[in-house]
Amino acid sequence: MQLVKRNDDWRLPTIWEDFFSNDLFNFPSFMATGTTVPAVNISETENEYMVEMAAPGMKKSDFNINLDDRVLTISSEKKEEKEEKEKNFTKKEFSYQSFERSFTLPETVDQEKIMAKYADGVLKVILPKKEEAKAKSSKVIKVS
Repeated sequence: MQLVKRNDDWRLPTIWEDFFSNDLFNFPSFMATGTTVPAVNISETENEYMVEMAAPGMKKSDFNINLDDRVLTISSEKKEEKEEKEKNFTKKEFSYQSFERSFTLPETVDQEKIMAKYADGVLKVILPKKEEAKAKSSKVIKVS
């Protein structure tokens, strides 16, 4: 079994890409300013699946991990505002970042034992396999 990516990357229709990437305006295209989605590595061992998501600069509290039936959703929403005042100049900057990734889990995952850890800019979600799904060692049976 394997994990199946639930959501596809969304793209604007070609007509919009052509319109916003016109060099006549001499500024970055609309498509170039889109939100990025963190890269994900998925691996499998005899006992578990591992989802690793690259998310540097975040805190543990920035993540929302939800399991609905067999759909695992990892999301984040981060807002930041900064205001500086100097003499007759005022500057206020704000940023907003969000993402959501969803995966349909195989039936072999033990949903009660799922764990998540965040360290060194990488979120790791450990998905243990059910005992009956783990590979059994082979056994030689002698004929009597």
